[in-house]
Amino acid sequence: MTNNDVLRSVRYMLDMSDATMVSILALAESEASVEEMQAFLKKEEEDGFRACPDVLMGYFLNGLIFSLRGKSEEAPVPSVERKMTNNIILKKLRVAFNLKTTDITEILQLADFAVSQAEIGAIFRKPGHKNYRECGDQILRNFLKGLTMKKRPAVKKA
Repeated sequence: MTNNDVLRSVRYMLDMSDATMVSILALAESEASVEEMQAFLKKEEEDGFRACPDVLMGYFLNGLIFSLRGKSEEAPVPSVERKMTNNIILKKLRVAFNLKTTDITEILQLADFAVSQAEIGAIFRKPGHKNYRECGDQILRNFLKGLTMKKRPAVKKA
């Protein structure tokens, strides 16, 4: 999935305004204008579309963690990766929404997508670990869909 797809999904899921999205970036000590955020939220075929850089996506997800869970003075600030992968995005969303592996499998089931806890655990392993597994677009897309259904119960399955 592209960073832009993830931004659009999170925005819809949490019913955020453009200004709120910009303020979430500010929580992670990054910045973008409302106009830039609007360009990131457009679809590729729309005029004014801009691809969201990996670094900005990392700052946004860190800001989302701070927004939803608060900023802890004791805990180290989450790192901002230069290259975002679906695995990193899923990990940061798991932290932001305070989810366990069992919660993730339940959320995926809401989207009619069955994945075992072992498969989810493999996604959260470090690259290079013998059981590491890349998170495919299908898993991340269905996770975002299921999480939206959980956060916005009025939204029915499409």
